[in-house]
Amino acid sequence: MPALLEMRGITRCYGALRANDGIDLDLHAGEILGLLGENGSGKSTLMKVLFGMVPPDAGGIVFRGRELSDHRPREAMAAGIAMIHQHFMLVEAMTVVENVMLGWEEAGWRLKTSAMATRIREASHRFGLALDPFARVADLPLGRRQRIEILKAILRDAELLILDEPTSNLAPSEVSELLAILRRLRAERKGILFITHKLPEVMEVCDRVVVLRAGKVAGAAPLQGASRAQLAEMMVGRDISSAPILPPIEPGPMRLAVSGLAGPALGPLDLTLRGGEILGLAGVDGNGQLELAETLAGLRPARAGQVMLDGREITRARVAARMRAGLAYMPADRSSTALVRGMTVAQNLMLRDSHRPPYGSRFRLTARTGLAHARTLMQRFDIRTPSPATRAGQLSGGNQQKIVIARELDRAPAVLIAHQPTWGLDPGATRFVLERVIALRAAGAAVLYISSELEEVLAVSDRIAVLAEGRIAGIMARDAVNLPQLGLWMSGRAAA
Repeated sequence: MPALLEMRGITRCYGALRANDGIDLDLHAGEILGLLGENGSGKSTLMKVLFGMVPPDAGGIVFRGRELSDHRPREAMAAGIAMIHQHFMLVEAMTVVENVMLGWEEAGWRLKTSAMATRIREASHRFGLALDPFARVADLPLGRRQRIEILKAILRDAELLILDEPTSNLAPSEVSELLAILRRLRAERKGILFITHKLPEVMEVCDRVVVLRAGKVAGAAPLQGASRAQLAEMMVGRDISSAPILPPIEPGPMRLAVSGLAGPALGPLDLTLRGGEILGLAGVDGNGQLELAETLAGLRPARAGQVMLDGREITRARVAARMRAGLAYMPADRSSTALVRGMTVAQNLMLRDSHRPPYGSRFRLTARTGLAHARTLMQRFDIRTPSPATRAGQLSGGNQQKIVIARELDRAPAVLIAHQPTWGLDPGATRFVLERVIALRAAGAAVLYISSELEEVLAVSDRIAVLAEGRIAGIMARDAVNLPQLGLWMSGRAAA
């Protein structure tokens, strides 16, 4: 049986950088193909070529027996290809049915909303999407919003769906529901390209995998018989299956003391952190993690309570004063909070400290010295970019995160607030982040490590706390971890 999609010798260059280098890829109808690779391996570029967002420098594409050449996204959609982006293309003020009709010529201005709502209900029932046509998008959780994008593809008769990191923003229950939807689509003979870095999901839902590394195909294999460790090693070229080593350290003096901290969706809660200690904060997203991180960082005011850093009260201090006191913050949303995407790598690296050496002084910016230090940080933190003059928004998620890490850790902070620091990262980049956090701990800093990935929290923490409904449900030491008890705390039961 001929393949639904054939990509042959796809090459795409950006200057001297070969983002794709002679890539071959096949996909059959009724198949879920996992596309794996480190951040910056060429996955997104390959999908942009397929969807017509950028042209290839060499190679060809055949879809449903027809050659796609010099096509744009509009032609790709007309041919039956749909791309569901990591950041959804929806108008939040509109309803589900309005978003489905928006920009769709077939819907036309004559088609009544009620007729389209009927089609939405039928497709929603058939594929298990559970969507109300008249629900406002702004009122829906992320999992439901993603289903609108899938619904739009289904109603436009897409035969191939490209899903780019589709689970990166979803809660565990939403992930399970999405995988069930993908299985229904496969049963309907749809072809699915599943781009992800989360190997458990690949093992659960994909039929085959193709692994990219440095712009080339590093391997391809059926999932049957493959192990998670084998796939990870294929992605990064080395064994990263073992957990990072957390050497024993005698805790130092108190660095962060939080007492009675409260806000609209937070607390009151108490926390303490000593030098040379990582406190992992686990819990299901939406239980106050963002509020806690932003309150400690000074981005939102506390209604009550006290925050002490190295014996100095910073409860009402501004962000700049907290930085001078030794606080560093890595936000979960790197694309809009941690980075300025339109600025260069070098500019983002000097963003916090442009007023002091080596970047400059209070009155003058030393561009040459700043660029030299930016290059040093790029090398130290393995930021893969052609030049420090490259715009941050052009880099992969992993390299964007490395900019944030380099900028915050280069300041040798006393306390680091790390909120979802490995969100959207592949196994190799995740390991890099964990090792850097552990190295900061060894230097005597205190780290509050906030993550919804329980396995990660357990691997990197000296103590584990659980946040539920804005409060600390309980805290336990690493060597006394009780998983059933952690599960109870995370569910909001047996709160302390």
